This record gives sequence, structure tokens and C-alpha cells, in this order.
Amino acid sequence: MTSPEHAPATVAGARCPVTGATAAEPIPLYGSAYKSDPYDLYRELREAGPVHRVRFPSGIAAWLVTGYQAAHSTLNDRRLGKNHALGNDNWRALASIMPEPQHSQLQVHLLHQDPPKHTDMRRLVLDAFAPRRIEALRPRFQQLADALVDALPEKGGADLVHGFAAHYPFQVLAEVIGLPPELARRFDRDWGKVVQPVGPNDPGRPAYEGRLRALQGYIADIVTHRTEHPGDDLLSRLVAARERGELSQQELDSMIFQLLVAGQEPVTNQISTMLITLLRHPEQLARLRDNPGLMPRAIEELLRHDSAFELTTWRFLAEDSDLHGTRVPAGDSVIVSLCAANRDPEQFPDADTLDFDRTPNAHLAFGHGIHFCPGAALARAELQIAVGTLLGRLPGLRPAHDLGRLAWIPAVLARGVNSLPVAYDRRS
Repeated sequence: MTSPEHAPATVAGARCPVTGATAAEPIPLYGSAYKSDPYDLYRELREAGPVHRVRFPSGIAAWLVTGYQAAHSTLNDRRLGKNHALGNDNWRALASIMPEPQHSQLQVHLLHQDPPKHTDMRRLVLDAFAPRRIEALRPRFQQLADALVDALPEKGGADLVHGFAAHYPFQVLAEVIGLPPELARRFDRDWGKVVQPVGPNDPGRPAYEGRLRALQGYIADIVTHRTEHPGDDLLSRLVAARERGELSQQELDSMIFQLLVAGQEPVTNQISTMLITLLRHPEQLARLRDNPGLMPRAIEELLRHDSAFELTTWRFLAEDSDLHGTRVPAGDSVIVSLCAANRDPEQFPDADTLDFDRTPNAHLAFGHGIHFCPGAALARAELQIAVGTLLGRLPGLRPAHDLGRLAWIPAVLARGVNSLPVAYDRRS
């Protein structure tokens, strides 16, 4: 059943029977019904065509790409740039982007760069996230996961976001990038909400800007510490790159910003969405718990089935162009729906079914092309260890309440919850 918040797609000249909206009116991508389950809407959009005009909570309109083939092509389309300088005045007036001076100081990281600058910056981080290095760190990641489970109540139940998912990705990230323990202890998870930007007219904007300033001060302390106490770690190598003139101060700060926020909050959300999916499919949960060898393949299917990184960030065309049969003006924002692509039945048979035996499984949860997530190997290891540890050490894991009551984060690009109460028999 489609709610008014789930305004379905309309073909040219048609009128939506639910909302009365015409094809010229953007489809709203917000509201509690949409955030809790966007897949009915995505199905309607895919069936109507690959590109749709949509509106975000800030009021900005954008072009949404759905369907696997269209998404894959768009993610590899060299006509589309990521640099915010390509955005037009209509986009800039309402976009949920950072205020100045933080935008210029913290938003020139990999995600908002195009080649050749993107290529040079990406090269600086790849070694730290190389699969071989991540595999070598797995025992340490397991220790961190076990310590968090050890701190949960012995029996009864717990909130697995507050007690586990909110902490584990940051602890792992600190190990991987070389964040000194004294600085790691100072990190405030509330700062991670800056990945949920609000529009310039939103009443929550002052609180958002306060978090932003606090995080910027924290980044400055990291740079100072690693300048004075260099080590053999990623943060030290990035500081050294600045000293060699390979990075500007703004680029250095931006890359650390990206590591801190993109390296943990999406993984926190992905742990929560995976657990919710498993709790909704208890027979699959039991199968995975009893057959740990299934874990790598199961994690790939869980990523496909409900990705925490729901939508990509902005892309822009430098000139008016055709995009999958739709004329898109220069500087308008183009967004790819990774979740819609990952449920496309033309690519994935029985796409709405959770199938741990699905093969091949070329999902787009980590993107594709030159902006494919450089931390994908790390995320996969974290997710395998997190889910495996929780299923293995919390026998009888089940929802503490009706899962339909969960409050989903009202983030523009992400899917997840801030609270996930569960019950279990005992902590083993």
C-alpha cells in the first residue's frame, strides 16, 4: 500500500492517482513511511523509467537514477563530476551543504574531487585499507568486538546500537588510521551527525553548525599531534603529504574529516540494518548462526538487500545533457539510488527475497567506478566480525519489541536506526 508520502512515479503527461501530482512535480523523498521502507516507491520508480525528478527535505529538487543498469552506467559516466563548484545557483540555494568557512575547509576530500586530483588523493589512502592489511588486523578487530559484547548485560537484553554498533566501527577505525588513544577517547559520537546535513533554513541548523565547529577543532588537534609525534600510520602519512606540498591544509583536514565520519557512521548504520533484516528473517538468522562459513556470502546478500548507504552524494553535468533519455540541465544534482538498483529484478532474480545462496551478487552497496569505496575491504571485515560475534555470543537473539516501531534516522542519504532493543537468553 502506497502512502501519500510515497508519491509514485508518473509518466509524462500523467497524473498520480494517489497524490494528484503531475510528472512535472518532484516526488518527495522524505517522511517516516519512506524512511522505514522505501522499496515500494523504488519499485514504482524503476517500472516508470530510469530517471525521476525528486525533492529532498531541504526543498532542493534533484534527478534520481533508479534501476541497476542505469545506476551502473551513471556511476561510471565521466561526464558527471563530483566537485561542488559544478553545481548551479538553483542547487546551491537550497542544498544541504556546509556553511562557510567549513565548506571550503572540510569538503575538498576524495568524495568531492574529480580526476586527476581525485586519483592523487585516493592513492594516499589505499595502502591503509588494502585487503591484505585488513586481513592481518582481523584478530584485533575480533578482540574489540568481544570486549563490547563482554560489557553487555549477561542475560535479558540490550540495545545493540548503544551497546555495540555505535562504538565498534570507531574503535576499528582508530586502529586502522593510527588515531592516538588519548584522542580516540575524546571523540564525541554526536559529531558524526554532521553526515546528516540540514538545509540552511532548517531549525536544526545551529546545532548542526555547533557539531561542525567542534569536530573541526578536534581535527586540528589530530593534525597537531601527528605533526609533533609522527608514526607509521595513515594519519602521519597524510600530514607528511601536506608537508611535502602534495596536500593543502584544507585537503588534509578534509581527508581526516572524511575518514572520521565516512569510516564509522555508515558502518554503524549497516550493522543495525543487517541485524534488523536478520531479526525479520529468524529462519535465516538461525541458519547463519549455525553455519558460520556462510558469513562472507551472507554479508554480501545483506548489503544488497538493504544498504545503509541508500543514495549517493551529488553529481553534476557540466552542460545540458541527455541522461538515460531525460534532459538534465547543467549544474542540477544527479543522485543514484543504490538501494533501488540493488532490488532490480532484471539484475537479481527474486530481488526482494533474502537469499544467502545468491550468486553472482554484483551489488552496488559500495558504489562503482572511480568512487568505489576505498574502505570496502575494511567494512566487509567489520560486518562479518560484528554480525558473527553477536549471533554467536547472544543465543536466542530476538527483537525486544515490534520491529515496526523502530524509528529510522531521518538522514537524506543513509538508512539506519539510533536504537535497536533486543532480547537474548544469556551472554555466552
